[in-house]
Amino acid sequence: MDEFGVTELKCEAIIVSCSFDHRIADGVSLNMFLVSWAEFAQFKQISSIPSFRPSILSPRHPPCYDTTFDNMYLPISSLPSPPSCDDQLHSRIYYIRAESIGHLQAEASSKETRTSKLKSFAAYVWKLLAHDVNKTSRMGVIVSGRKFLRGNNENESSMLENHFGNILSIPYGEASNHDLQAMPLDEVANKVNGFVTKSAKEEHFRGLIDWVELHRPEPAIAKIYFKLKENDGDAVVVSSGQGLPINDTQFGWGKPDFGSYHFPWGGQTGYITTMPSATNNGDWVVYMHLKRKHLDLIDTKAPHVFIPISRIV
Repeated sequence: MDEFGVTELKCEAIIVSCSFDHRIADGVSLNMFLVSWAEFAQFKQISSIPSFRPSILSPRHPPCYDTTFDNMYLPISSLPSPPSCDDQLHSRIYYIRAESIGHLQAEASSKETRTSKLKSFAAYVWKLLAHDVNKTSRMGVIVSGRKFLRGNNENESSMLENHFGNILSIPYGEASNHDLQAMPLDEVANKVNGFVTKSAKEEHFRGLIDWVELHRPEPAIAKIYFKLKENDGDAVVVSSGQGLPINDTQFGWGKPDFGSYHFPWGGQTGYITTMPSATNNGDWVVYMHLKRKHLDLIDTKAPHVFIPISRIV
């Protein structure tokens, strides 16, 4: 963790904030820290003891991976010079009612398959932002390896669950905007499900660990974070922050009324994360870091879904 802040406002509200390096810790690690911080502040026993054993993610002997990872990641030294672009990204927070989420899920599902809420949301955003029919666009979905990796025994499995670190993969898909506009939402959801499912398994994450080991000590980066070719279309990454423990982070000043991640990274790839509302009624708080043209599309084409947080009382 890098910085901490507690700010008291004139309206007697209190803002508690902290920053962390996402290269070192993922959202689950941050959530463990937030809960422990709140418990410590109230002199309570720490409910979840983190594991700091990196050996739990050791590579196999010998390391083994398929070429899929060469299409998803690349060493830092292989990055080309970034193309010039003046289109800056901007942060904004929206509110989505549970009914709207349910409608998106129903539209993204078929008779044979019920699509998850996150995949339905990602498909909806991908289709919504596919505005220029002469270009392509990429959609990435962050997948956590915690639910897929298993230890050799119960103790190792527990350490994986409470591991303080980063166990993420970022699969993505690419399609022409013309095709995305023409597809019904359930077909777009099938595309999302296709590239997510390939990463949602233990072998994928074991292979990713091996890929990283074979490229040490050089750092690597997910390809979707960068525009590697001049004709690469816009890219957005969607992440689930539904584990944000809003109701478990009470510091002794009362129940929180609002909580959100804030992720204003550099580059030209947009970022969206969904979080639970403090009302605990199925509504979402959605943080977005997108280009102005994409925010304008959201405001003009989907105001019935995305409500600016400033309008929520």
